[in-house]
Amino acid sequence: MLFKNFILQVIAGILGLWIASEFVSGVEVINPWQTLICAGLVLGLITYLIKPILNLITWPIRVLTLGLFSLVINMGIIWLIDVLFSDFFIKGIAALFWTTFIVWIFNIIALKIISENKSKLYE
Repeated sequence: MLFKNFILQVIAGILGLWIASEFVSGVEVINPWQTLICAGLVLGLITYLIKPILNLITWPIRVLTLGLFSLVINMGIIWLIDVLFSDFFIKGIAALFWTTFIVWIFNIIALKIISENKSKLYE
């Protein structure tokens, strides 16, 4: 079950980055499939392993900002992907915001799939 959750996070990351590279101006990818698979794998790994720790540490700030600090965390993670991969470029804060938003939507879909599978397991 844990491996399936991780795979869904990776797929969500790959799809989100791909959609962003296709539709958001200011997002460019060189060697698209190789870069997107590697970046999606790293993004899925960060989302699956490190993001829960960041959410726990920043819980008081997220409560005070009514959850808006989560956007800062997500944008930081996408920015880290931009820094780590030289073939993946995000130019400007607007492109970073929209890329983060698209990846976030795909992560919500992945979490919905995971929660539906868990509820079916207990029926």
